[in-house]
Amino acid sequence: MNLSPRSQLLIGIALVALMAMTRGQHVATVNLPSASWAVFFLAGVLLTPRWVFPALFLEASLLDFAAMQWAGVSDWCLSPAYWLLVPAYASLWLGGRLYAGWHREQLSSLALLAAVATISAFVCYLFSGGGFLFFSGRYPEPSLAMLVERIAVYYPRSLGNLALYVGVAALLLLGARSWQAAQQRVEVK
Repeated sequence: MNLSPRSQLLIGIALVALMAMTRGQHVATVNLPSASWAVFFLAGVLLTPRWVFPALFLEASLLDFAAMQWAGVSDWCLSPAYWLLVPAYASLWLGGRLYAGWHREQLSSLALLAAVATISAFVCYLFSGGGFLFFSGRYPEPSLAMLVERIAVYYPRSLGNLALYVGVAALLLLGARSWQAAQQRVEVK
């Protein structure tokens, strides 16, 4: 994607803030859809340093633990399965990295973006939702049929949240590139 270090820093700050504002009911008084999946995917697409992934996971974990400790958020999701969020979020980040390598400045890249985001999100859900179902200890007799039911209920909403934030990011990036091109045309004249 060839973003300058300054642009990557600004994008990184925006992604950190977006996760902080939308992760559950930690900070925001308005209940915004969770952007966590999109943050990991977009970080994979737009930010080149590899340390960004563990830093974002640390942020997500700290937000969760702080919410349980000080904001009265239920600890229902805190179980041994919580750590399956590492491969879940890694699948989104890796999907973003793959897309970044395949991206071309063409309209057809949007279809590729949608496909990669959808597949990455599905793998993420298998780790997060499937992991919670089978390894949290909250369900006495988990089964593949239960997993399929849960995918039908929860995956579309999570995919919709991902699509919302990735779509907005794509529009912002397109707008920034168009503005930059217009500025360059003005400077040439």
